[in-house]
Amino acid sequence: MKLTKTNFLIFSDCAHNAWFKINRADIYSARPLSAFDLGLIETGNEVDTLARDLFPGGIEVGRGEIERTSQLVESRSPILYQPAFETDRFSTACDILVFNPSTAAYDLYEVKASTTGDDKAAKNELYTEDIAFQANVLRECNVPIGVLHLVRLDSAYVRDEELDILSLFSVEDFTARVNDVRADTWERMNAAFEFLSRARQPSGPCDCIYKGRSAHCTTFDASNPDVPSYSVHDISRIGSSKTKLARLIDAHILAIENVPDDFELSDIQSRQVQCAKSGSTAIDPDAIHALLSVYQFPLAFFDYETYPAAVPRFRGYGPFDQIPFQFSLDVMAAPDAEIAHFEFLDTEPGCPDPRLVEALKAFMPSSGSIVTWNKQFEIGVNKKLATRQPQAAAFIDDLNARIVDLMEVFSSQAYVHPGFKGRTSIKSVLPVLVPELSYKSLEVQEGGTASQTWNAIVGGTLSRDEAQSKRAALLTYCALDTRAMWEIWLVLTRSQ
Repeated sequence: MKLTKTNFLIFSDCAHNAWFKINRADIYSARPLSAFDLGLIETGNEVDTLARDLFPGGIEVGRGEIERTSQLVESRSPILYQPAFETDRFSTACDILVFNPSTAAYDLYEVKASTTGDDKAAKNELYTEDIAFQANVLRECNVPIGVLHLVRLDSAYVRDEELDILSLFSVEDFTARVNDVRADTWERMNAAFEFLSRARQPSGPCDCIYKGRSAHCTTFDASNPDVPSYSVHDISRIGSSKTKLARLIDAHILAIENVPDDFELSDIQSRQVQCAKSGSTAIDPDAIHALLSVYQFPLAFFDYETYPAAVPRFRGYGPFDQIPFQFSLDVMAAPDAEIAHFEFLDTEPGCPDPRLVEALKAFMPSSGSIVTWNKQFEIGVNKKLATRQPQAAAFIDDLNARIVDLMEVFSSQAYVHPGFKGRTSIKSVLPVLVPELSYKSLEVQEGGTASQTWNAIVGGTLSRDEAQSKRAALLTYCALDTRAMWEIWLVLTRSQ
């Protein structure tokens, strides 16, 4: 076995998960990658390839070409893309190596599909460890190493008509950070190699037992078979309350219904736990009435679908700005009125913004409440849209002023059902409150797939018939989002 950088980083997050990836790939890969995960891989490849334009004219080596890499390094080839190195224990590939004649050493450039705006300490520590692994392997291979860089997208960049590669990317010197941790990383690399070389499955729970559900590793169930499907890990925001979660785990309290009545929880957490224990629904009619009483007719149930392009495609866009390519709109003019459905889906060449604005002006009521689910998303998309379409800024600002959030009924715990399992997404609430409606039979079932589907259509990789079929699937999916909101609103109005 050769320990790769990827597997080492997985080990750093969860040692058991890395062991399964290497030794029990059947378990590690049992759950297929989501559309979101596949999108991340595609984005990473796109950014990595584009970053090569910072150093044009290099030689693409290819992963696994160890001997060729050695020959190119020995001859001091000026620029190498994806050169591969290995020792008796470790292997790695570098994104870009550039030979610096003044230092007679290779400068390393590690490319990440993230932005300078995502500059959290934990993320920078991960990047530092990533580069330190590479630097250690290269030194073991007697490669002269100079400056160690991190390359990522500049969050302040806004595209003009043409893409400016030099302004798009931020290049940061991580040499000092890496040197500070290089020796420690080397020790952990060797410890990881020894751990992952074991033939027997590691005993006991993995470290993810002390993390909230959303942070669990891929193979959590295999390492923690005693944890039920609805556990203390599902308590609202328990992942942010690490001391609380640790106390429960250390006391061997795993099932949510076993949480002691006197255990210190927030009001929202306590309400969820009590509902799980009783198996009953908790409804606060007064709180629901207070939240819904501000809604004004006509009600416009509204939902965007967007694509977060890492590399800005159109003028006025920055890295990962959402491209709003679709919306669904269900308008209820008055109580007990029939729903009028409107929809927009743009797959034409060029930026969809102007066509989207015209569709909004044509379909959106000029008064009344605009009902969304997680309103901060739609508001954020609209704010960016207004900066790119300043002639429509007043119209868009008016839309934002009228947006209300149906999800607040559930995030505030005014309506709690044990079937929600502490979640407040529309896909968690709908099957419980309106079981006759379901996303499960749809070709497109969630936002990540919608984004990737649209990207495939506009990318021109589909046949005409395939593109038409995918368009229909997108329209059906987005329409269900707004229909679901209307149906849930009906349930809530009856519960007051």
